[in-house]
Amino acid sequence: MAMTVAIAGLGAIGLPLARALDSGVDGLRLVAVAARDHTKAAISLAGFRNPPPLVSLTELAEADIVVEAVPAGLFEHVALPAIEGGKTFVTVSVGALLPRMHYVHRAAATGARIIVPTGALLGLDAVRAAAEGPVERVTIETRKPPGGLKGAPYLERNRISVDGLTEAKLVFDGNALEAAAGFPANVNVAAALALAGIGPVRTKVKIWADPAMTRNVHTIEVEAEAARFSMRIENVPSDENPRTGKLVALSVLSCLRGLVSPLKVGS
Repeated sequence: MAMTVAIAGLGAIGLPLARALDSGVDGLRLVAVAARDHTKAAISLAGFRNPPPLVSLTELAEADIVVEAVPAGLFEHVALPAIEGGKTFVTVSVGALLPRMHYVHRAAATGARIIVPTGALLGLDAVRAAAEGPVERVTIETRKPPGGLKGAPYLERNRISVDGLTEAKLVFDGNALEAAAGFPANVNVAAALALAGIGPVRTKVKIWADPAMTRNVHTIEVEAEAARFSMRIENVPSDENPRTGKLVALSVLSCLRGLVSPLKVGS
């Protein structure tokens, strides 16, 4: 019997994911979606083979699997009903999870699962494995086109402008917890890395606004007892939202397939 899936958000991540599920994924069935703009959502869903009903964020928790792909400010409105209902909660807004780690303890009590897809990163399997032993250092450096960083709370609070840049500008240097709070739409990658490795305080983050970039570039370096490695990924920004890479929706789809597939590759 197929597991039912509900999606919160029909933007750059949620809509491609909904389309893929509507086209057919063995073991999964899309049964509901939620969106702020119902008129726009109805237009987007009109071409589906089996258009799912538009429901409230709370009603999404009636599905077996709830996928969160909404702005970070709405995170808890999707997360709490799913966790309280003992469901599988797949979150894209990983940065919003970092200051709410008590949700994990609640999930343990209700039988829920919280799953963080790899998203726009790579190599989280290696980071997670290395973290089973001593780890000295984990860093991530993110370079984005300036337009992909505009509007970030950290930039506005510190009056940092990224307009008219002719060369790369370092706009943040701190840890993953601080980065998640200051750039909620930009550094879910750093939050995922922190959860896979040595935690949000010890994971160091640098963010650059770089006018030479046409892609979102993330470079990870890990120094551990078991291995030393570095990884670099260049993600194509989504047409709908330059803050989000096209790879994220594909990563969530791959994550969902892994929940029902008889074969699992990777740890």
